[in-house]
Amino acid sequence: MLKNRRALITGSTSGIGLAIARALAAEGAEVIINGLGDQGQIATLCEELGATYNGANLLDTGAIAAMMDAVGPVDILVNNAGMQHVAPVEEFPAEKWDAILALNLSAAFHTTRAAVPGMKAKGWGRIINTASAHSQVASPFKSAYVAAKHGLAGFTKTIALELATHGITVNCISPGYVWTPLVENQIPDTMAARGMTREQVMNDILLAKQPTKQFITPEDVAAMAVFLCSDAARGITGANYAIDGGWTAE
Repeated sequence: MLKNRRALITGSTSGIGLAIARALAAEGAEVIINGLGDQGQIATLCEELGATYNGANLLDTGAIAAMMDAVGPVDILVNNAGMQHVAPVEEFPAEKWDAILALNLSAAFHTTRAAVPGMKAKGWGRIINTASAHSQVASPFKSAYVAAKHGLAGFTKTIALELATHGITVNCISPGYVWTPLVENQIPDTMAARGMTREQVMNDILLAKQPTKQFITPEDVAAMAVFLCSDAARGITGANYAIDGGWTAE
């Protein structure tokens, strides 16, 4: 389905991004992955996917520009890289706020800005932003993340309108809690912020949000990304797809 399409997926060396990279590669796309990790493991992933790797630090706008120049025109851009920090606002480190906004929101602007001219030239493109249920609702102690994801949803709508006549669709996928390192790594901070045990955070905070009482899988999100890249989804743009076990239905 995606043969002869080139796809750049940021934050794709693990978790949701890796699942999306695998799914797009399985559909025939030429995949470029980006993210952190052990270089040996990344080399193995590249061999598995027939992919290339660019390790640009997306907190650095100059590195993003260099990556986009090195990668060249892409047909599919998945802005997936993200980070999280959990703390009360009065204790929230300013440098963490700046980093979360930079990676979760500003990086998507910089990659999109660079990718759009090539997509316009071809008259075809797919831009998919991995947002979150937190693009629609809030949770305590996640001020930077919630702000960034709300911003990403608004950015998605705006760019969708700008590109609507160019054969380019722009959409969000907003998962609930997906069992990935990003979720697992925030559990200790949530334990500290709320005075809870690990089990209490898992059952009373994370899964309590999702009526299905199940974590979303990375593969669930990847399947939606593949659909949004398909010709069947050509009329879908500016949408924000919730994959959250019913969280935002309440």
